[in-house]
Amino acid sequence: MSTELSTEIHNAVDGRRNFAIISHPDAGKTTLTEKLLLYGGAIHEAGAVKARASQRRATSDWMAMEQQRGISITSTVLQFEYQGCQINLLDTPGHQDFSEDTYRTLAAADNAVMLEDGAKGLEPQTRKLFEVCRMRRIPIFTFFNKMDRPTREPLELLDEIEQELGLKTYPVNWPIGTGDRFQGVYDRHTQEIHLFERNAHGKQAAKDTMIRLGDPRIEELLDQDLYYQLKEDLELLDGLGSEFDLDEIHAGELTPVFFGSAMTNFGVQLFLDAFLEYALKPGDRQSSQGLMSPEYPEFTGFVFKLQANMDPKHRDRVAFVRVCTGKFEKDMTVSHARTGKTVRLSRPQKLFAQDRGSVDVAYPGDVIGLNNPGVFAIGDTIYTGKKLEYEGIPCFSPELFAYLRNPNPSKFKQFHKGVTQLREEGAVQIMYSSDESKRDPILAAVGQLQFEVVQFRLLNEYGVDTRTELLPYSVARWVLNGWDFLDQIGRLFNTMTVKDNWDRPVLLFKNEWNLHQVQGDHPDMKLSAIAPLSSGQSN
Repeated sequence: MSTELSTEIHNAVDGRRNFAIISHPDAGKTTLTEKLLLYGGAIHEAGAVKARASQRRATSDWMAMEQQRGISITSTVLQFEYQGCQINLLDTPGHQDFSEDTYRTLAAADNAVMLEDGAKGLEPQTRKLFEVCRMRRIPIFTFFNKMDRPTREPLELLDEIEQELGLKTYPVNWPIGTGDRFQGVYDRHTQEIHLFERNAHGKQAAKDTMIRLGDPRIEELLDQDLYYQLKEDLELLDGLGSEFDLDEIHAGELTPVFFGSAMTNFGVQLFLDAFLEYALKPGDRQSSQGLMSPEYPEFTGFVFKLQANMDPKHRDRVAFVRVCTGKFEKDMTVSHARTGKTVRLSRPQKLFAQDRGSVDVAYPGDVIGLNNPGVFAIGDTIYTGKKLEYEGIPCFSPELFAYLRNPNPSKFKQFHKGVTQLREEGAVQIMYSSDESKRDPILAAVGQLQFEVVQFRLLNEYGVDTRTELLPYSVARWVLNGWDFLDQIGRLFNTMTVKDNWDRPVLLFKNEWNLHQVQGDHPDMKLSAIAPLSSGQSN
């Protein structure tokens, strides 16, 4: 590799940060995303996410159903520059019915922002996603949101994270008051108080008055009881709290904590500034050739998401590719690890939610969109130079199952095309009965809302009205012994045998008790709650 290219890649990696936001529904994730874009200069006026036609649409929620319901359903990628740094923000669905999309997105992230509602603290979905971050040892930044409303005590919120997640906390800033009396935050590193002025629904960046802790004007600007409370809290934090340690942050053992209100913009810029300073740059990734440094000269990347019909007029399919090493260039020819074919990457796109622009070059940590005429599957690796593959992305056990019926035979082609594309995209897992006489696809989902999205999109994007017929099963297990083993043991009580997209056997059980009963009867049967891992997995 030329010294010039080596320096170019090194500098690009140095100036990039990439993160995903994880949260429970209603913690304010889409609002925070909008405000980060506002401060990054990517948008000029933030649109709150409300299911009202009169309001500006949130940039990150582009799908018609998201705009109708005021929720995030799909993951999107938002790229913007801030203080000379290229930031790739991977926005994920907060709703638990779409947690699998979030798992996949976390595979492409170098850092995670755990967003919590200051009144509610840790919630079930946040705990679940935290475990995925811990599994991958991703640095986690915590942002307690909605401090302009009544909240729990800040010390109690910190204690909950330490006790329940086993994660040490270091508050980078500290709130001054909460609810109607929330007046700003104290930055522990600069020892400055930031007092905020409210503006019209936080559409523009908040005005911020900075004042040193010992400044005599504090007495005039702050209520006396809030000032004394702040001094008392800071003494406690300095005496009993964790020390700041960047290595522990990068190892996912210590979380920097921030307080603020995304709706009113309080504390958002302070968070963004600290994130740039403390976040992990794009790093090494595990592959079949061992750990790959982002500065490895050959281009490599992996597909972590597919999305159909982002532009309904063109019926397009886009593969989201995380650049892992080297330098991506428009029109380059790469090898496709799963199929062995060579693919020319023409018309690559820079993604900004639904809006896209062409991109000529990209570096490790960036996410690019590639047109996907059925070539790519989730988990695929593309590369130049020596062959390598990155670890695949697991499919998790669904809990709801339903036949998807097409009552209109004249729409068979559109039905088949829609089901195929939504399956490739990972919008839902799709299985088929092992009984050849039953040809209807079986939708396998984590939550009911996934069924509704599939039906909504089939109607909206493919013109097909469908019906679902729920099946009485709630547990799925992949049979690692294969079809021959199942043929030997014959019929199983209270179970249904289906095949996944790779024709691998999957057993559906009515409940956990039913599963344990079958396992007891057949101790040699090897069952897995996660699909066998392979690259290019898209079911």
